[in-house]
Amino acid sequence: MRITPIILTLLIFTFGELSQPLFAQPILIPSPITGDQKINFILLQVNDIYEITPVSEEGGIARLATLKKQLLAENPNTYLILAGDTFSPSALGTAKVNGAQLNGRQMIDTLNRAGLDFATLGNHEFDLKEEEFKQRLQESTALWVISNVTDPQGKLFPNTVANHILTVIDTDQETAKIGLFGLVLPSNPRNYVKYQDILTVAAQQTAELNSQVNMTIAITHLSVDQDCQLANQQPEIDLILGGHEHQNMAVETGENQPKIYKADANARTAYIHRITYHLDTQKIEIQSELKHLTADIPPDPQVAQAVNEWVKIAYEGFHKEGFEPEKVIAEIPISLNGLERKVRNHSTELTELLAETMRLAIPDTEIAFFNSGAIRIDDILLPGKLTQYDIIRILPFGGIIVAIDIKGNLLKQVLEIGQANAGNGGYLQTAGIALIDNQWLINDQPLDPNRIYRAAVNNFLLTGKEVGLDFFNRTHPDLKILIEGPDLRQTFIAELQKRYNFLKNYDRI
Repeated sequence: MRITPIILTLLIFTFGELSQPLFAQPILIPSPITGDQKINFILLQVNDIYEITPVSEEGGIARLATLKKQLLAENPNTYLILAGDTFSPSALGTAKVNGAQLNGRQMIDTLNRAGLDFATLGNHEFDLKEEEFKQRLQESTALWVISNVTDPQGKLFPNTVANHILTVIDTDQETAKIGLFGLVLPSNPRNYVKYQDILTVAAQQTAELNSQVNMTIAITHLSVDQDCQLANQQPEIDLILGGHEHQNMAVETGENQPKIYKADANARTAYIHRITYHLDTQKIEIQSELKHLTADIPPDPQVAQAVNEWVKIAYEGFHKEGFEPEKVIAEIPISLNGLERKVRNHSTELTELLAETMRLAIPDTEIAFFNSGAIRIDDILLPGKLTQYDIIRILPFGGIIVAIDIKGNLLKQVLEIGQANAGNGGYLQTAGIALIDNQWLINDQPLDPNRIYRAAVNNFLLTGKEVGLDFFNRTHPDLKILIEGPDLRQTFIAELQKRYNFLKNYDRI
């Protein structure tokens, strides 16, 4: 059970007029809590931040810093919490400085300046090599709370704890203890990471914390389905602050179960949770507000200066590698929608163009498909000039196009899982493929499970690391690798120039 104020009442009996009291010496009795004594605090929640500058005129670390300062002025007990994913991937993070990619240095520095207090790990933190991963953790001034991940020997990583008890003190010196634990989905296996079962660890952490605290909060980087399982299994959790889907949501999980909150990626929105803990009744009140970080929130000057410095450093790194981020490579007459809430649920002009580029890149290819998580720009490119940096923003992972022969039954299985992955990066974007009346069509013909199809895919899909597609890898007997390459970004630039007849000569990325 959770700790609660203990009120002792001692009754002293006397027997007859002249009898002595039960205790010869007077005893001081603590006064019971009277009235509605309460403690207020604020949690400012963000998740999945890859860009330090605004995206589609929303977000930006400098605005986030201002928002935290505004909330601190409202209540000094304000804490900024990140629900995973920031080391990788980002366009700026691919820039090389002194021979090494930034790989999140710019993210950690600006989040430090913005006053990040607590964070949990996301699956993309493990994109980094072990030493870089540990270095980012050590550079962070936040405390990283992660309960189901250790190194292979079971040791915690630097600057991480399995759980944390936050003591909130109000102006009357009353206190409330808030228990935090963190969870990440095991979708990014690395040889330096050991994952433990999410629900088993959650049960252990909830039991341990609830014996010591007034409120338990899970900071998670899980799929929303996993968050719902967590809420159903551990109704003693009071609040789930999540990430991973990149789109805002507030999910009711059932009566007397915790609510799940997630904000939009890149701090385009943030959740403000104003929480009141009543000391006498132990009741918890949570008022949650989704806040859009638009131009009405001015950027913090000092953080904005640091952001500009990192952009300058990254651009200098790009130039030294032979790239010209500002260089125009095409002029497009249409908008290219790369908003993650769109590309992870539907096709857009951008995804259709990229998939068709892949199909055309290798002769005799009938179809193409790629995971929508390859697109990270989370922005709409309006009609007009397109630069090299725009392509890096769209495809920060880069990669190559691979031609494969794939049997129809395997193709159908892959497409069905890709469809089921709507809402996350495993949702598949396609060319030459359609789903009509629950039937898959390949170039307007019903998919034949026994036929061999020639397809173009991005090389990441063949790693087996995408959600639900672990079986789809280079060793599958119904799949044959035909051609490795060409480079995805170079091919996309060439197709853009061909289509829009702009600048025949361009610098290759």
